[in-house]
Amino acid sequence: MIGLDVLWVYLAASPLLWLTATLAAYLLADRVSAACGRHPLANPVLLAVALMSAVLMATGTKFQTYFEGAQFVHFLLGPATVALAVPLWRNRREVGRALLPLAAALLAGAVTAVVSAVGIAWAFGAPAPVLAAIAPKSVTAAIAMGIAHELGGDPALTATLVISTGILGAMMAWPVLGAVGVRDPAARGFALGLAAHGIGTARAFQADPVAGTFAGIAMGLNGLVTAAIVPVVLRLFGL
Repeated sequence: MIGLDVLWVYLAASPLLWLTATLAAYLLADRVSAACGRHPLANPVLLAVALMSAVLMATGTKFQTYFEGAQFVHFLLGPATVALAVPLWRNRREVGRALLPLAAALLAGAVTAVVSAVGIAWAFGAPAPVLAAIAPKSVTAAIAMGIAHELGGDPALTATLVISTGILGAMMAWPVLGAVGVRDPAARGFALGLAAHGIGTARAFQADPVAGTFAGIAMGLNGLVTAAIVPVVLRLFGL
């Protein structure tokens, strides 16, 4: 009979192990989220991250080993972002009628996200590499890590901040927007995608297809705008 330790050594050597574990963790987390009525605190990404972190710690697995097996999920971030063009096209008339308000909200939101993050960190004495890593926290990971790398920041720290921002935004934004009286699904979705990128966009699609469409628009455009304004903001802070 094969011992569990021998079986684990065999499984751990397979590159599909951590991909399978990641997908299984998310499916389980999504089931839990659905059972909780999609409560903001039962965010499936947060639950899946917590579950996988516990597994990696329990097995003593290094992150690099895990990522080598699960990197296909990371690769799919690009196609998933491009796929957001489908709901955008389906709702193109509604989007076209709101171009001016969307442009104003995009600029205001992008500037606020960068200036507030960098300003608070700068006030607490954070060094330049940390400020460069923090600045693009509100855009999708692939873009944010590229921005941070070009400006001398740590892409790994940026990825952590991006995920944290997305999870917190997905958990908090919908209740907060409701509390302040924002009921329009397009406005809610755009705010969520602008502040919480892909994770927020996924939450918006769960709540309303129109909200998801506008969240996808915000997420995509915010990446472009943030890439342009981050160097300017860092120079304003003398970096």
